[in-house]
Amino acid sequence: MNKAFKWVVITFITLLALAGIGWWSIGSDWRALLSNPPQDTDILFWSQTQRDVGFKMMDKLPILIKLSPIPASTNARTLPDGENLLFDIDIDMDAFFAKQNLSGALILHKGKIRYERYGLGHSPEKRWTSFSVAKSLTSSLVGIALKEGYIKSLDDNVSDYIDGLKGSAYDNVTIMQLLTMTSGVQWNEDYTDPQSDVAQFNNHVANDGLRTIVSYMRTLPRAYPAGEQWQYSTGETNLIGILVAEATGQTLAQYLTEKIWQPFGMENKASWLLDSDGSEISGCCIQASLRDFARYGLFVLEDGKTDGTSILPVGWFEMATSKQADIGISGKGYGYQWWTFDDGSFTARGIFGQTIFIDPKRQLVVAFNGNWKNATDSQLNRQRFEFIDIVRAKIDQEG
Repeated sequence: MNKAFKWVVITFITLLALAGIGWWSIGSDWRALLSNPPQDTDILFWSQTQRDVGFKMMDKLPILIKLSPIPASTNARTLPDGENLLFDIDIDMDAFFAKQNLSGALILHKGKIRYERYGLGHSPEKRWTSFSVAKSLTSSLVGIALKEGYIKSLDDNVSDYIDGLKGSAYDNVTIMQLLTMTSGVQWNEDYTDPQSDVAQFNNHVANDGLRTIVSYMRTLPRAYPAGEQWQYSTGETNLIGILVAEATGQTLAQYLTEKIWQPFGMENKASWLLDSDGSEISGCCIQASLRDFARYGLFVLEDGKTDGTSILPVGWFEMATSKQADIGISGKGYGYQWWTFDDGSFTARGIFGQTIFIDPKRQLVVAFNGNWKNATDSQLNRQRFEFIDIVRAKIDQEG
């Protein structure tokens, strides 16, 4: 990354000079990133300052990062304003934004905006990277493919759809077990370890004619019997993306655009980052506006209905967003790529603080984008859900 990025910087500045364009005309985000280029290809090890800028520019560096575009809807869904939720008595929002290093917070109640605020140079029309929030969108694509008959059953073996996994530890793993992360195949998701699977899989060089992620995942050994132990694995969500693409004959970006983004009225264009062989990184990295992430929350609340009829199987979200796997924490669980709570609420979560929280009982969606100091932080996560509890209490008080 260092050499490549320096080449980009030198080339870009040279072109500016040749065109007679000043350094200050290129925009503050570009100036900040070019003045302090990352030294590593892996964003897990960028500085916080680099991430503050880079997270809203991930799809603006096509020389370094490949992407698939997701066009804005031609019939954007309006998000009307509701009565503002006031937090002055209960919480210092300036301090909350600073502690959480938030780039945006948006609260929808009954489809109306009750609170919206931005930071870190972010704004309603700009995109921010999702990280693992994308997992929950990928899960919905599985459901759509199941409804359309591209996937016959969640009890089918994964290797029936991905030939490259035949003969590997995934040979007798079902789609359901991938969705619930209970395959039992060994995986290390340590974001602080440069040698972990999550840090290494996208650097893998496939020399066996297989897609990069398939080539990597087929080498992993079995750690537990399939279906018996939950183990968080971004690599397995990436396999789910390959499975959907193989089954439908479309890229994930195309399928998402056709089935959700366009018909449900997502207002802004988005993008999905690709791995080294051109496949969407389905466990990560959809770049979208905070409002469109929140609209996806509405899509879930409204049971995937885009024209009055759900594009998902009957009861899909009831199953997908309820506890299917025990994660060893009382009151919490894991569904089909969703984190679940026993009170019926659930959340899509990504590292560095990305969140879409959904409470069906209150018709509530709370969406956050941000950049925590570390990929995961139990204290900041607890503070975030304490804030959500305050929101829920305020809505309850309204009757």
